[in-house]
Amino acid sequence: MEPTSVTQAVRPGPAALPPTEGRLEASTGLDDLATIDILRLLNREDAVAVAAVTEVLPQLASLVDLAAERIRAGGSIHYFGAGTSGRLGMLDAAELVPTFNLDDGVVTAHIAGGPPAMLSAVEDSEDSDADGRTDASGLGPHDLAIGLTASGTTPYVRGALVTARALGASTALISCNPGAPLAPLADSHIVLDTGAEVVTGSTRLKAGSAEKMALNGFSTALMVALGRTWSNLMVSVVATNAKLRGRTVGILVAATGLGEVESVALLAACGDDLRVAIVSSLGAAAPDVARAALEAADFSVRDALLTVGQRR
Repeated sequence: MEPTSVTQAVRPGPAALPPTEGRLEASTGLDDLATIDILRLLNREDAVAVAAVTEVLPQLASLVDLAAERIRAGGSIHYFGAGTSGRLGMLDAAELVPTFNLDDGVVTAHIAGGPPAMLSAVEDSEDSDADGRTDASGLGPHDLAIGLTASGTTPYVRGALVTARALGASTALISCNPGAPLAPLADSHIVLDTGAEVVTGSTRLKAGSAEKMALNGFSTALMVALGRTWSNLMVSVVATNAKLRGRTVGILVAATGLGEVESVALLAACGDDLRVAIVSSLGAAAPDVARAALEAADFSVRDALLTVGQRR
């Protein structure tokens, strides 16, 4: 793949260093720049992250299809990462539960150093191959392990991928290093070619941005594939606070054309389950019939409506 960066590293570093550890020529005078120019430089380089994700969309789509297949077969998806990569994996997995009403354990994130590493740096934990092996020890043949490492070298991720593969799980690696040493441990290697960082080696910048976009795309497309949306609406959202309860009513209004008062009443009749309310309204079905159709369709609103008959 051709480098996507609009700026090049000053000079190649030692052969063993990943591209993310190189020095960026455009930022060598970083500490002499005015604040606005620092921000402009960071913003220009952020565009590299977007381009890097664009390059790998076909590979990402294949990974989504594989993940959906694994979940339908009763398996689960596991992220493994350290530092910034691990935190991004934890964030992505955590947000799927309230946004898409996903059951705990369907998409699970593992971070080197455990939960404390979310709030405080536990940098030495990423060197623990053994911890990675331990965290992946519960995987099986229907599961998918995704290693997240900007450098493509993290021992924790190596341990996880080695163990996952030994247990029969599918494996993938998302890195920012075309020559990632861990690539042979993965069935697929998705390379986010972001190059050198504005602050040398600080992969919380372009590399982290690219990883977050890739994970957002992966998990969102996966939830769509699993029927967790209807049209472009979050019909599986869990209304755990006032804001989300208001959003649930708004989604029902948008999906059905009902008024707000009618929508509130219908939600109450459907046990505050937005999916049941949508199928009940659009399919002209009683709430219990709508719920049964959803259960038969693995809670896909679109598939359930094919069963009860959509009235629009």
